[in-house]
Amino acid sequence: MEQKIKHRENETNGVFYMPSDKGVLAELSYFKKGQNIIVIDNTETKKGHEGQGFASKLLEKAVRFAQENQLKIDPLCPFAEVKFEQNEEYQKLKA
Repeated sequence: MEQKIKHRENETNGVFYMPSDKGVLAELSYFKKGQNIIVIDNTETKKGHEGQGFASKLLEKAVRFAQENQLKIDPLCPFAEVKFEQNEEYQKLKA
């Protein structure tokens, strides 16, 4: 079953997350730096749901969001940093 990804943001920060009946399965949070940079500061998958690719799917969604909104990404979170190093498409968006 495909997990739904939701997005919330305000003036200073935002989060992509996967809701479930039992709470949030995984989330990726970011804060805004200036007008055109988002800084990914945390990815977290809840205990018992690791290894299912949820964090990678959230990162893909964040990258698409950045592309659609002409934003750059600063991957501060270690998980995001590694994924950016491994993916040439992501590197094009690196701040």
